[in-house]
Amino acid sequence: MGADIVAKSPPDGYTILLGSPGSLSVNPNLTKTPYDPLRDFTPLSLATLSPFAIAANTVVPASTVKELIALAKSKPGTLNYGTAGTGSTGHFAGEHFRMLTGIDIVHVAFKGSAPATTALLSGETQLSFENLPGLLPLARGGKIKILGVGSITRSPLAPEVPPIAESVPGYESVTAFGVLAPAKLPVAIIKRLNDELVKGLNEPKVSKLLASRGMQSVPNTPAEYASFLRREYIRYGEIIKKTGIRIE
Repeated sequence: MGADIVAKSPPDGYTILLGSPGSLSVNPNLTKTPYDPLRDFTPLSLATLSPFAIAANTVVPASTVKELIALAKSKPGTLNYGTAGTGSTGHFAGEHFRMLTGIDIVHVAFKGSAPATTALLSGETQLSFENLPGLLPLARGGKIKILGVGSITRSPLAPEVPPIAESVPGYESVTAFGVLAPAKLPVAIIKRLNDELVKGLNEPKVSKLLASRGMQSVPNTPAEYASFLRREYIRYGEIIKKTGIRIE
């Protein structure tokens, strides 16, 4: 609803959207939305990135992504992975991993991240694809294992954890938030809003606050953010096409 309201608002710079993968990449690929994510908005700047991660129950005999792949190939269909639900970004993270590795692991959809994490802790599921910040306290407390992160490079949140892409080339899974305005926003307003967003997101106290919430401050230019949005939209579409993800 928020994205639809912004898409239909006057392009005067007074109505903006904090966009997420759900509103800009997932839903438009899964169902018909009343807006086009690539045509009905003016991208202003990327704001934050938070990587997904693969977590495993402590009894799983794998401590690296390569060991997990080997284990899954030796026991096809026996490992379950939990997510916050069908069509969630965690579901896409898991299916993209499955697609690129060719392994047979079974998706278990829960009604939110909390029950999915509870199932991982209890051993009801062996694996989970979830945002890194939510998993870190449990991993550092020895209750689960984090095998890899979905960012292309190591995350400053957990520099000790290698990117999944080191073992699975082409893999990426992050939650990205960015700021957009209605389409046809005047160039002068685009520049003013981008300047202020970049200035604010680069403030040390803002970056520190975001980091405490598990997010990396990553402002960029409108053109760079537009390119990022297009790439993510296409990537999610390809995952849906190849894996058959559907809303239940």
